[in-house]
Amino acid sequence: MRNARNTRRRSVKAGLSAAVLTLLIAVFAVGCGGGDDSSSSSSADTGSSSSSGGGGELSVVGYSTPEAVYQEALEPGFEGTPEGADVTFSNSFGASGDQSRAVEAGQPASVVHFAQAGDMSRLVEAGLVDKNWDKQPYDGIAQDSVVVITVRSGNPEGIKTLDDVLTKDVGVVTPNPFSSGAARWNIMAVYGSQISEGKSPAQALEAVKTLLGKAVAQPGSARDALSAFTQGEGDVLLGYENEAIKAIDEGEDIEYVIPPSTILIETPIAVTKEAPEPAAQDFLNYIWSDAGQELWAETGYRPVNPKLVDPKQFPTPKDLFTIADFGGWDKVNEEFFDDETGSVAKIEEELGVSTAG
Repeated sequence: MRNARNTRRRSVKAGLSAAVLTLLIAVFAVGCGGGDDSSSSSSADTGSSSSSGGGGELSVVGYSTPEAVYQEALEPGFEGTPEGADVTFSNSFGASGDQSRAVEAGQPASVVHFAQAGDMSRLVEAGLVDKNWDKQPYDGIAQDSVVVITVRSGNPEGIKTLDDVLTKDVGVVTPNPFSSGAARWNIMAVYGSQISEGKSPAQALEAVKTLLGKAVAQPGSARDALSAFTQGEGDVLLGYENEAIKAIDEGEDIEYVIPPSTILIETPIAVTKEAPEPAAQDFLNYIWSDAGQELWAETGYRPVNPKLVDPKQFPTPKDLFTIADFGGWDKVNEEFFDDETGSVAKIEEELGVSTAG
């Protein structure tokens, strides 16, 4: 759900407890004849600050798919640690590009977690995130995934590869690449699979055009794309492995295929320059800890710590390439996804699809 916000109730309880304590102290002081009105006011102010401070409130702004992982696992897990005992959270999740632009425009954010690094670069250029965000553990990546093909139960179309998606008569659901980071991963998975087969860049781009020409829907985010597919649109859905796993766990009548040639999805995370410290960095450290990474694995994401990746749960595709193979996201975003000059923008314009994001 785009830009859904959730503030934990435990912060209210903490505030009430501190307020009651402050009141008792004030009554005791008055009863003992100590202090005047100004000192009493000062004590109340200090108590109020303490109740809303402590570890502080962290505003998490992220792309659409990990919303439940944060709210149901990562945040409660961190709150159970000594570093997180006095920390509260508010959350906003939606299409990655939309979220990045919202933070750039002034939406409060302590921790930002996007679908692709270009959305982080926007905040670096705006002076909101340190330019060395990727010098953190695991290069600043929170968790991994791969692009998979989600199909109807029984795989009636017999889809096994991305080539099958391109050559068979199937309707495709994939998000709009000008709002969704997931869509950009999907497109680069198709492009890269063609390059791996020995196709030229021009031929690989023609394959992208074929893919988008087959799209029966291009929703705003990965979550919206999954919803459209499970509600009956299209024959195949391109998207995150973790989203397919989650949908199956929730009882959706679907299957997913890990194509033999696909791309490794790496999602960047960072604290903003205005984030409360040390709480924000402590939370990132928790996300990268074994406990945090195991929570990602339990919810269908591939841990960035290779020691925690179960090969039975997360088999490695035969031809697994990365965005670095194409020069990294800064280069790819300019070449493919610039909304005026990018090659994908031109394809979408020819198809009558918005590139406004």
